[in-house]
Amino acid sequence: MKTRGRIVSFLLLLVIFASTIGTTVNPILKDVKLGLDLQGGFEVLYQVKPIKDDGQITESMVSDTAGALRKRIDVIGVSEPVIQIESTDRIRVQLAGVENQEAARELLSTQANLTFRDTDDNLILDGTDLKEGKAKPDFRQDGKPVVTLEMKDPNKFGEVTTELAKLKPQGKNILVIWLDFEEGVDSYKEEIMKPDPAFVSAPSVDQPIHSANVEISGSFTVQETKELAGILNAGALPVQLEEIYSTSVGAQFGEQALNKTILAGIIGISLIFIFMVLYYRIPGLIAVITLSVYIYLILVVFTGINAVLTLPGIAALMLGVGMAVDANILTYERIREELRVGKSVFEAFQSGAKSAFTAILDANITTIIAALVLFVFGTSSVKGFALMLIISILVSFLTAVWGSRLLLGLLVRSGILDDKPGLFGISKSRVHSPKDEVDTLDLTTKFDRLDFVHNRKRFFTISIILLIAGAIMLGVFKLNLGIDFSSGTRVEIMADKPLTTEEVSEYISSIGHPSTDIVISGENQSIGVVRYAEEFSQEEINKLKAEVSSVYGAEPNVSSVSSTVGKELVKNAIYALLFAAIGIIIYVAFRFEWRMGLASIIGLFHDAFFMIAVFSLLRLEVDITFVAAVLTIVGYSINDTIVTFDRIRENLQRIGKIDNADALADIVNKSLRQTLGRSVNTVLTVILVVVALMFLGAESIQNFSIALLIGLLAGTYSSIFISAQIWYALKKREISKKGTIKVDKEKKQWGSDEPVV
Repeated sequence: MKTRGRIVSFLLLLVIFASTIGTTVNPILKDVKLGLDLQGGFEVLYQVKPIKDDGQITESMVSDTAGALRKRIDVIGVSEPVIQIESTDRIRVQLAGVENQEAARELLSTQANLTFRDTDDNLILDGTDLKEGKAKPDFRQDGKPVVTLEMKDPNKFGEVTTELAKLKPQGKNILVIWLDFEEGVDSYKEEIMKPDPAFVSAPSVDQPIHSANVEISGSFTVQETKELAGILNAGALPVQLEEIYSTSVGAQFGEQALNKTILAGIIGISLIFIFMVLYYRIPGLIAVITLSVYIYLILVVFTGINAVLTLPGIAALMLGVGMAVDANILTYERIREELRVGKSVFEAFQSGAKSAFTAILDANITTIIAALVLFVFGTSSVKGFALMLIISILVSFLTAVWGSRLLLGLLVRSGILDDKPGLFGISKSRVHSPKDEVDTLDLTTKFDRLDFVHNRKRFFTISIILLIAGAIMLGVFKLNLGIDFSSGTRVEIMADKPLTTEEVSEYISSIGHPSTDIVISGENQSIGVVRYAEEFSQEEINKLKAEVSSVYGAEPNVSSVSSTVGKELVKNAIYALLFAAIGIIIYVAFRFEWRMGLASIIGLFHDAFFMIAVFSLLRLEVDITFVAAVLTIVGYSINDTIVTFDRIRENLQRIGKIDNADALADIVNKSLRQTLGRSVNTVLTVILVVVALMFLGAESIQNFSIALLIGLLAGTYSSIFISAQIWYALKKREISKKGTIKVDKEKKQWGSDEPVV
């Protein structure tokens, strides 16, 4: 009865999972908010400056400005705008899905100081003479769109119009209405000669007007009257806004990036599912089920906290799948070891699950440390990546650790898996009899011929040669810094046909923006990336986008970064790497010992420098997402290293004491051989996703994917061949000084994670 009950419970859980996900996933997907890089839009970072040179910026002024910007955005009708006060003098605005980016940016940055002047530009009335919040769009009797205002003092307006009416014979009876008039720059007499004058309207005053209602007419569209009324009601900004960083993504770019990256993710994750089932059989099938639940829960949590999904966020979600798989692989490898020494399926399940728990927990905590540092020091898109990575780790712990063991535990306790090691991917010939009393330390592995410890000098020599070569390459070629770090402007042009460098160069020169830094990329060579050392103004960006759209049929992506922001990003990137390293070494030293902490950090810097050197040699662009990739690899590499050190520590505790270097070398070698299979399987599953992202994902995260691939290979190498060997060298010194080293056999446990079934 118990057997049948547990099988029924297992099947019932599957039905609950399938029905819940099947009936709710579509509404959840519809609620996911897409970032501007997935649906088009723009992001601007404003430096808040006082209107007068001797003015001071206060917190209330910045807060009032953010409020005014939000009111203006409401006029545009953009859903879910993001307005963040980032410091005492900076405001970041993100508008995803906005159709007319040019009009929206002008609306945001307009000062909104409304003034009434004569033809000699003398001030007659200003915004203080108007009643607040009374501006509204309307129509004249002839159907022409207008904006109506209401004066505080009708008599004052009557006096002004009386004086103007007297000037009719001289032709100066004109009331010029300006928005953000600049003294010494704007002039009615100059603007009247232009086809598109800067002033809002210039009506003639033929007779005195003693009404409180004022009507502004001009060559307005209905939408323009709504926007003008909205901006006047929002009030004049109490400050000046200077764009110091901006990026805009065309709708077609966003749609293509979303479709391509989702396809890459589906293919990458499907390959992981196939691998897990083929290699681990029944446990692999359990992993597929819990990974599906994991992806569903990620979306639930993400929409629940009202977060915005960005392109790096999708990458983090897929990398999180790799983290979840790693937890499963760790557990399943330990269960397989216990089965091989002759334990029953139930005993192997209990012992293997408990043994793997500490390593999983330590590895996840160190990755969270790296993700938290990313969140603190990263820009908006990197923050999105970090947030998704943190959520992924927490949810994977719930599903891959507790959930998979709950499901597998039901099958194990039902007895249907008893004496069937093949269902765990193990042939019977590799299973020892309990009578043999074989310890897991004595089990053979596929890597028994490898002597890691006694060849450590070769590994050190290889790494030193590579690092020296990397330093030379870095000194000669330098880093190909993107505008995130070097400042300037980046223009990404999309065409419906193959492009050539000569064609793009000729075109951008013809529109007044020549550049020698042009790279053709994308499918069928249909994307041209042009970089400029100088920052483009808002007007230059708007003009460039209009011209490119008219020729190529798609709005280009344009990013502009000031030197101030570039320097800050460099500083923050250095701080991020430094604080991540400090946090990890403190944690590892606390959980293990200082030698393991030091060896881990040396391995991390080895990986980070190797990634930088390869990017320098290949001339790949280094942008802010590269920093995200480096910190992600920091998390993955330390994950690998901790699993290795956890096994070394466990095996040392089994022995109890070490009295010579040969005994220590034997423990290290056996531990590395035991964990190498898990390391290979884990990195393989993550590489499946990364390669899919690299070849099938959006071009904008291609360098990010390449950085991850390089880092994954370097991280796996350093965990086995560098960090563990450095620890051995340090521990060997301790043995030579102290002689015998005793190891506490009482293993520190965080507590059992065994689910109650």
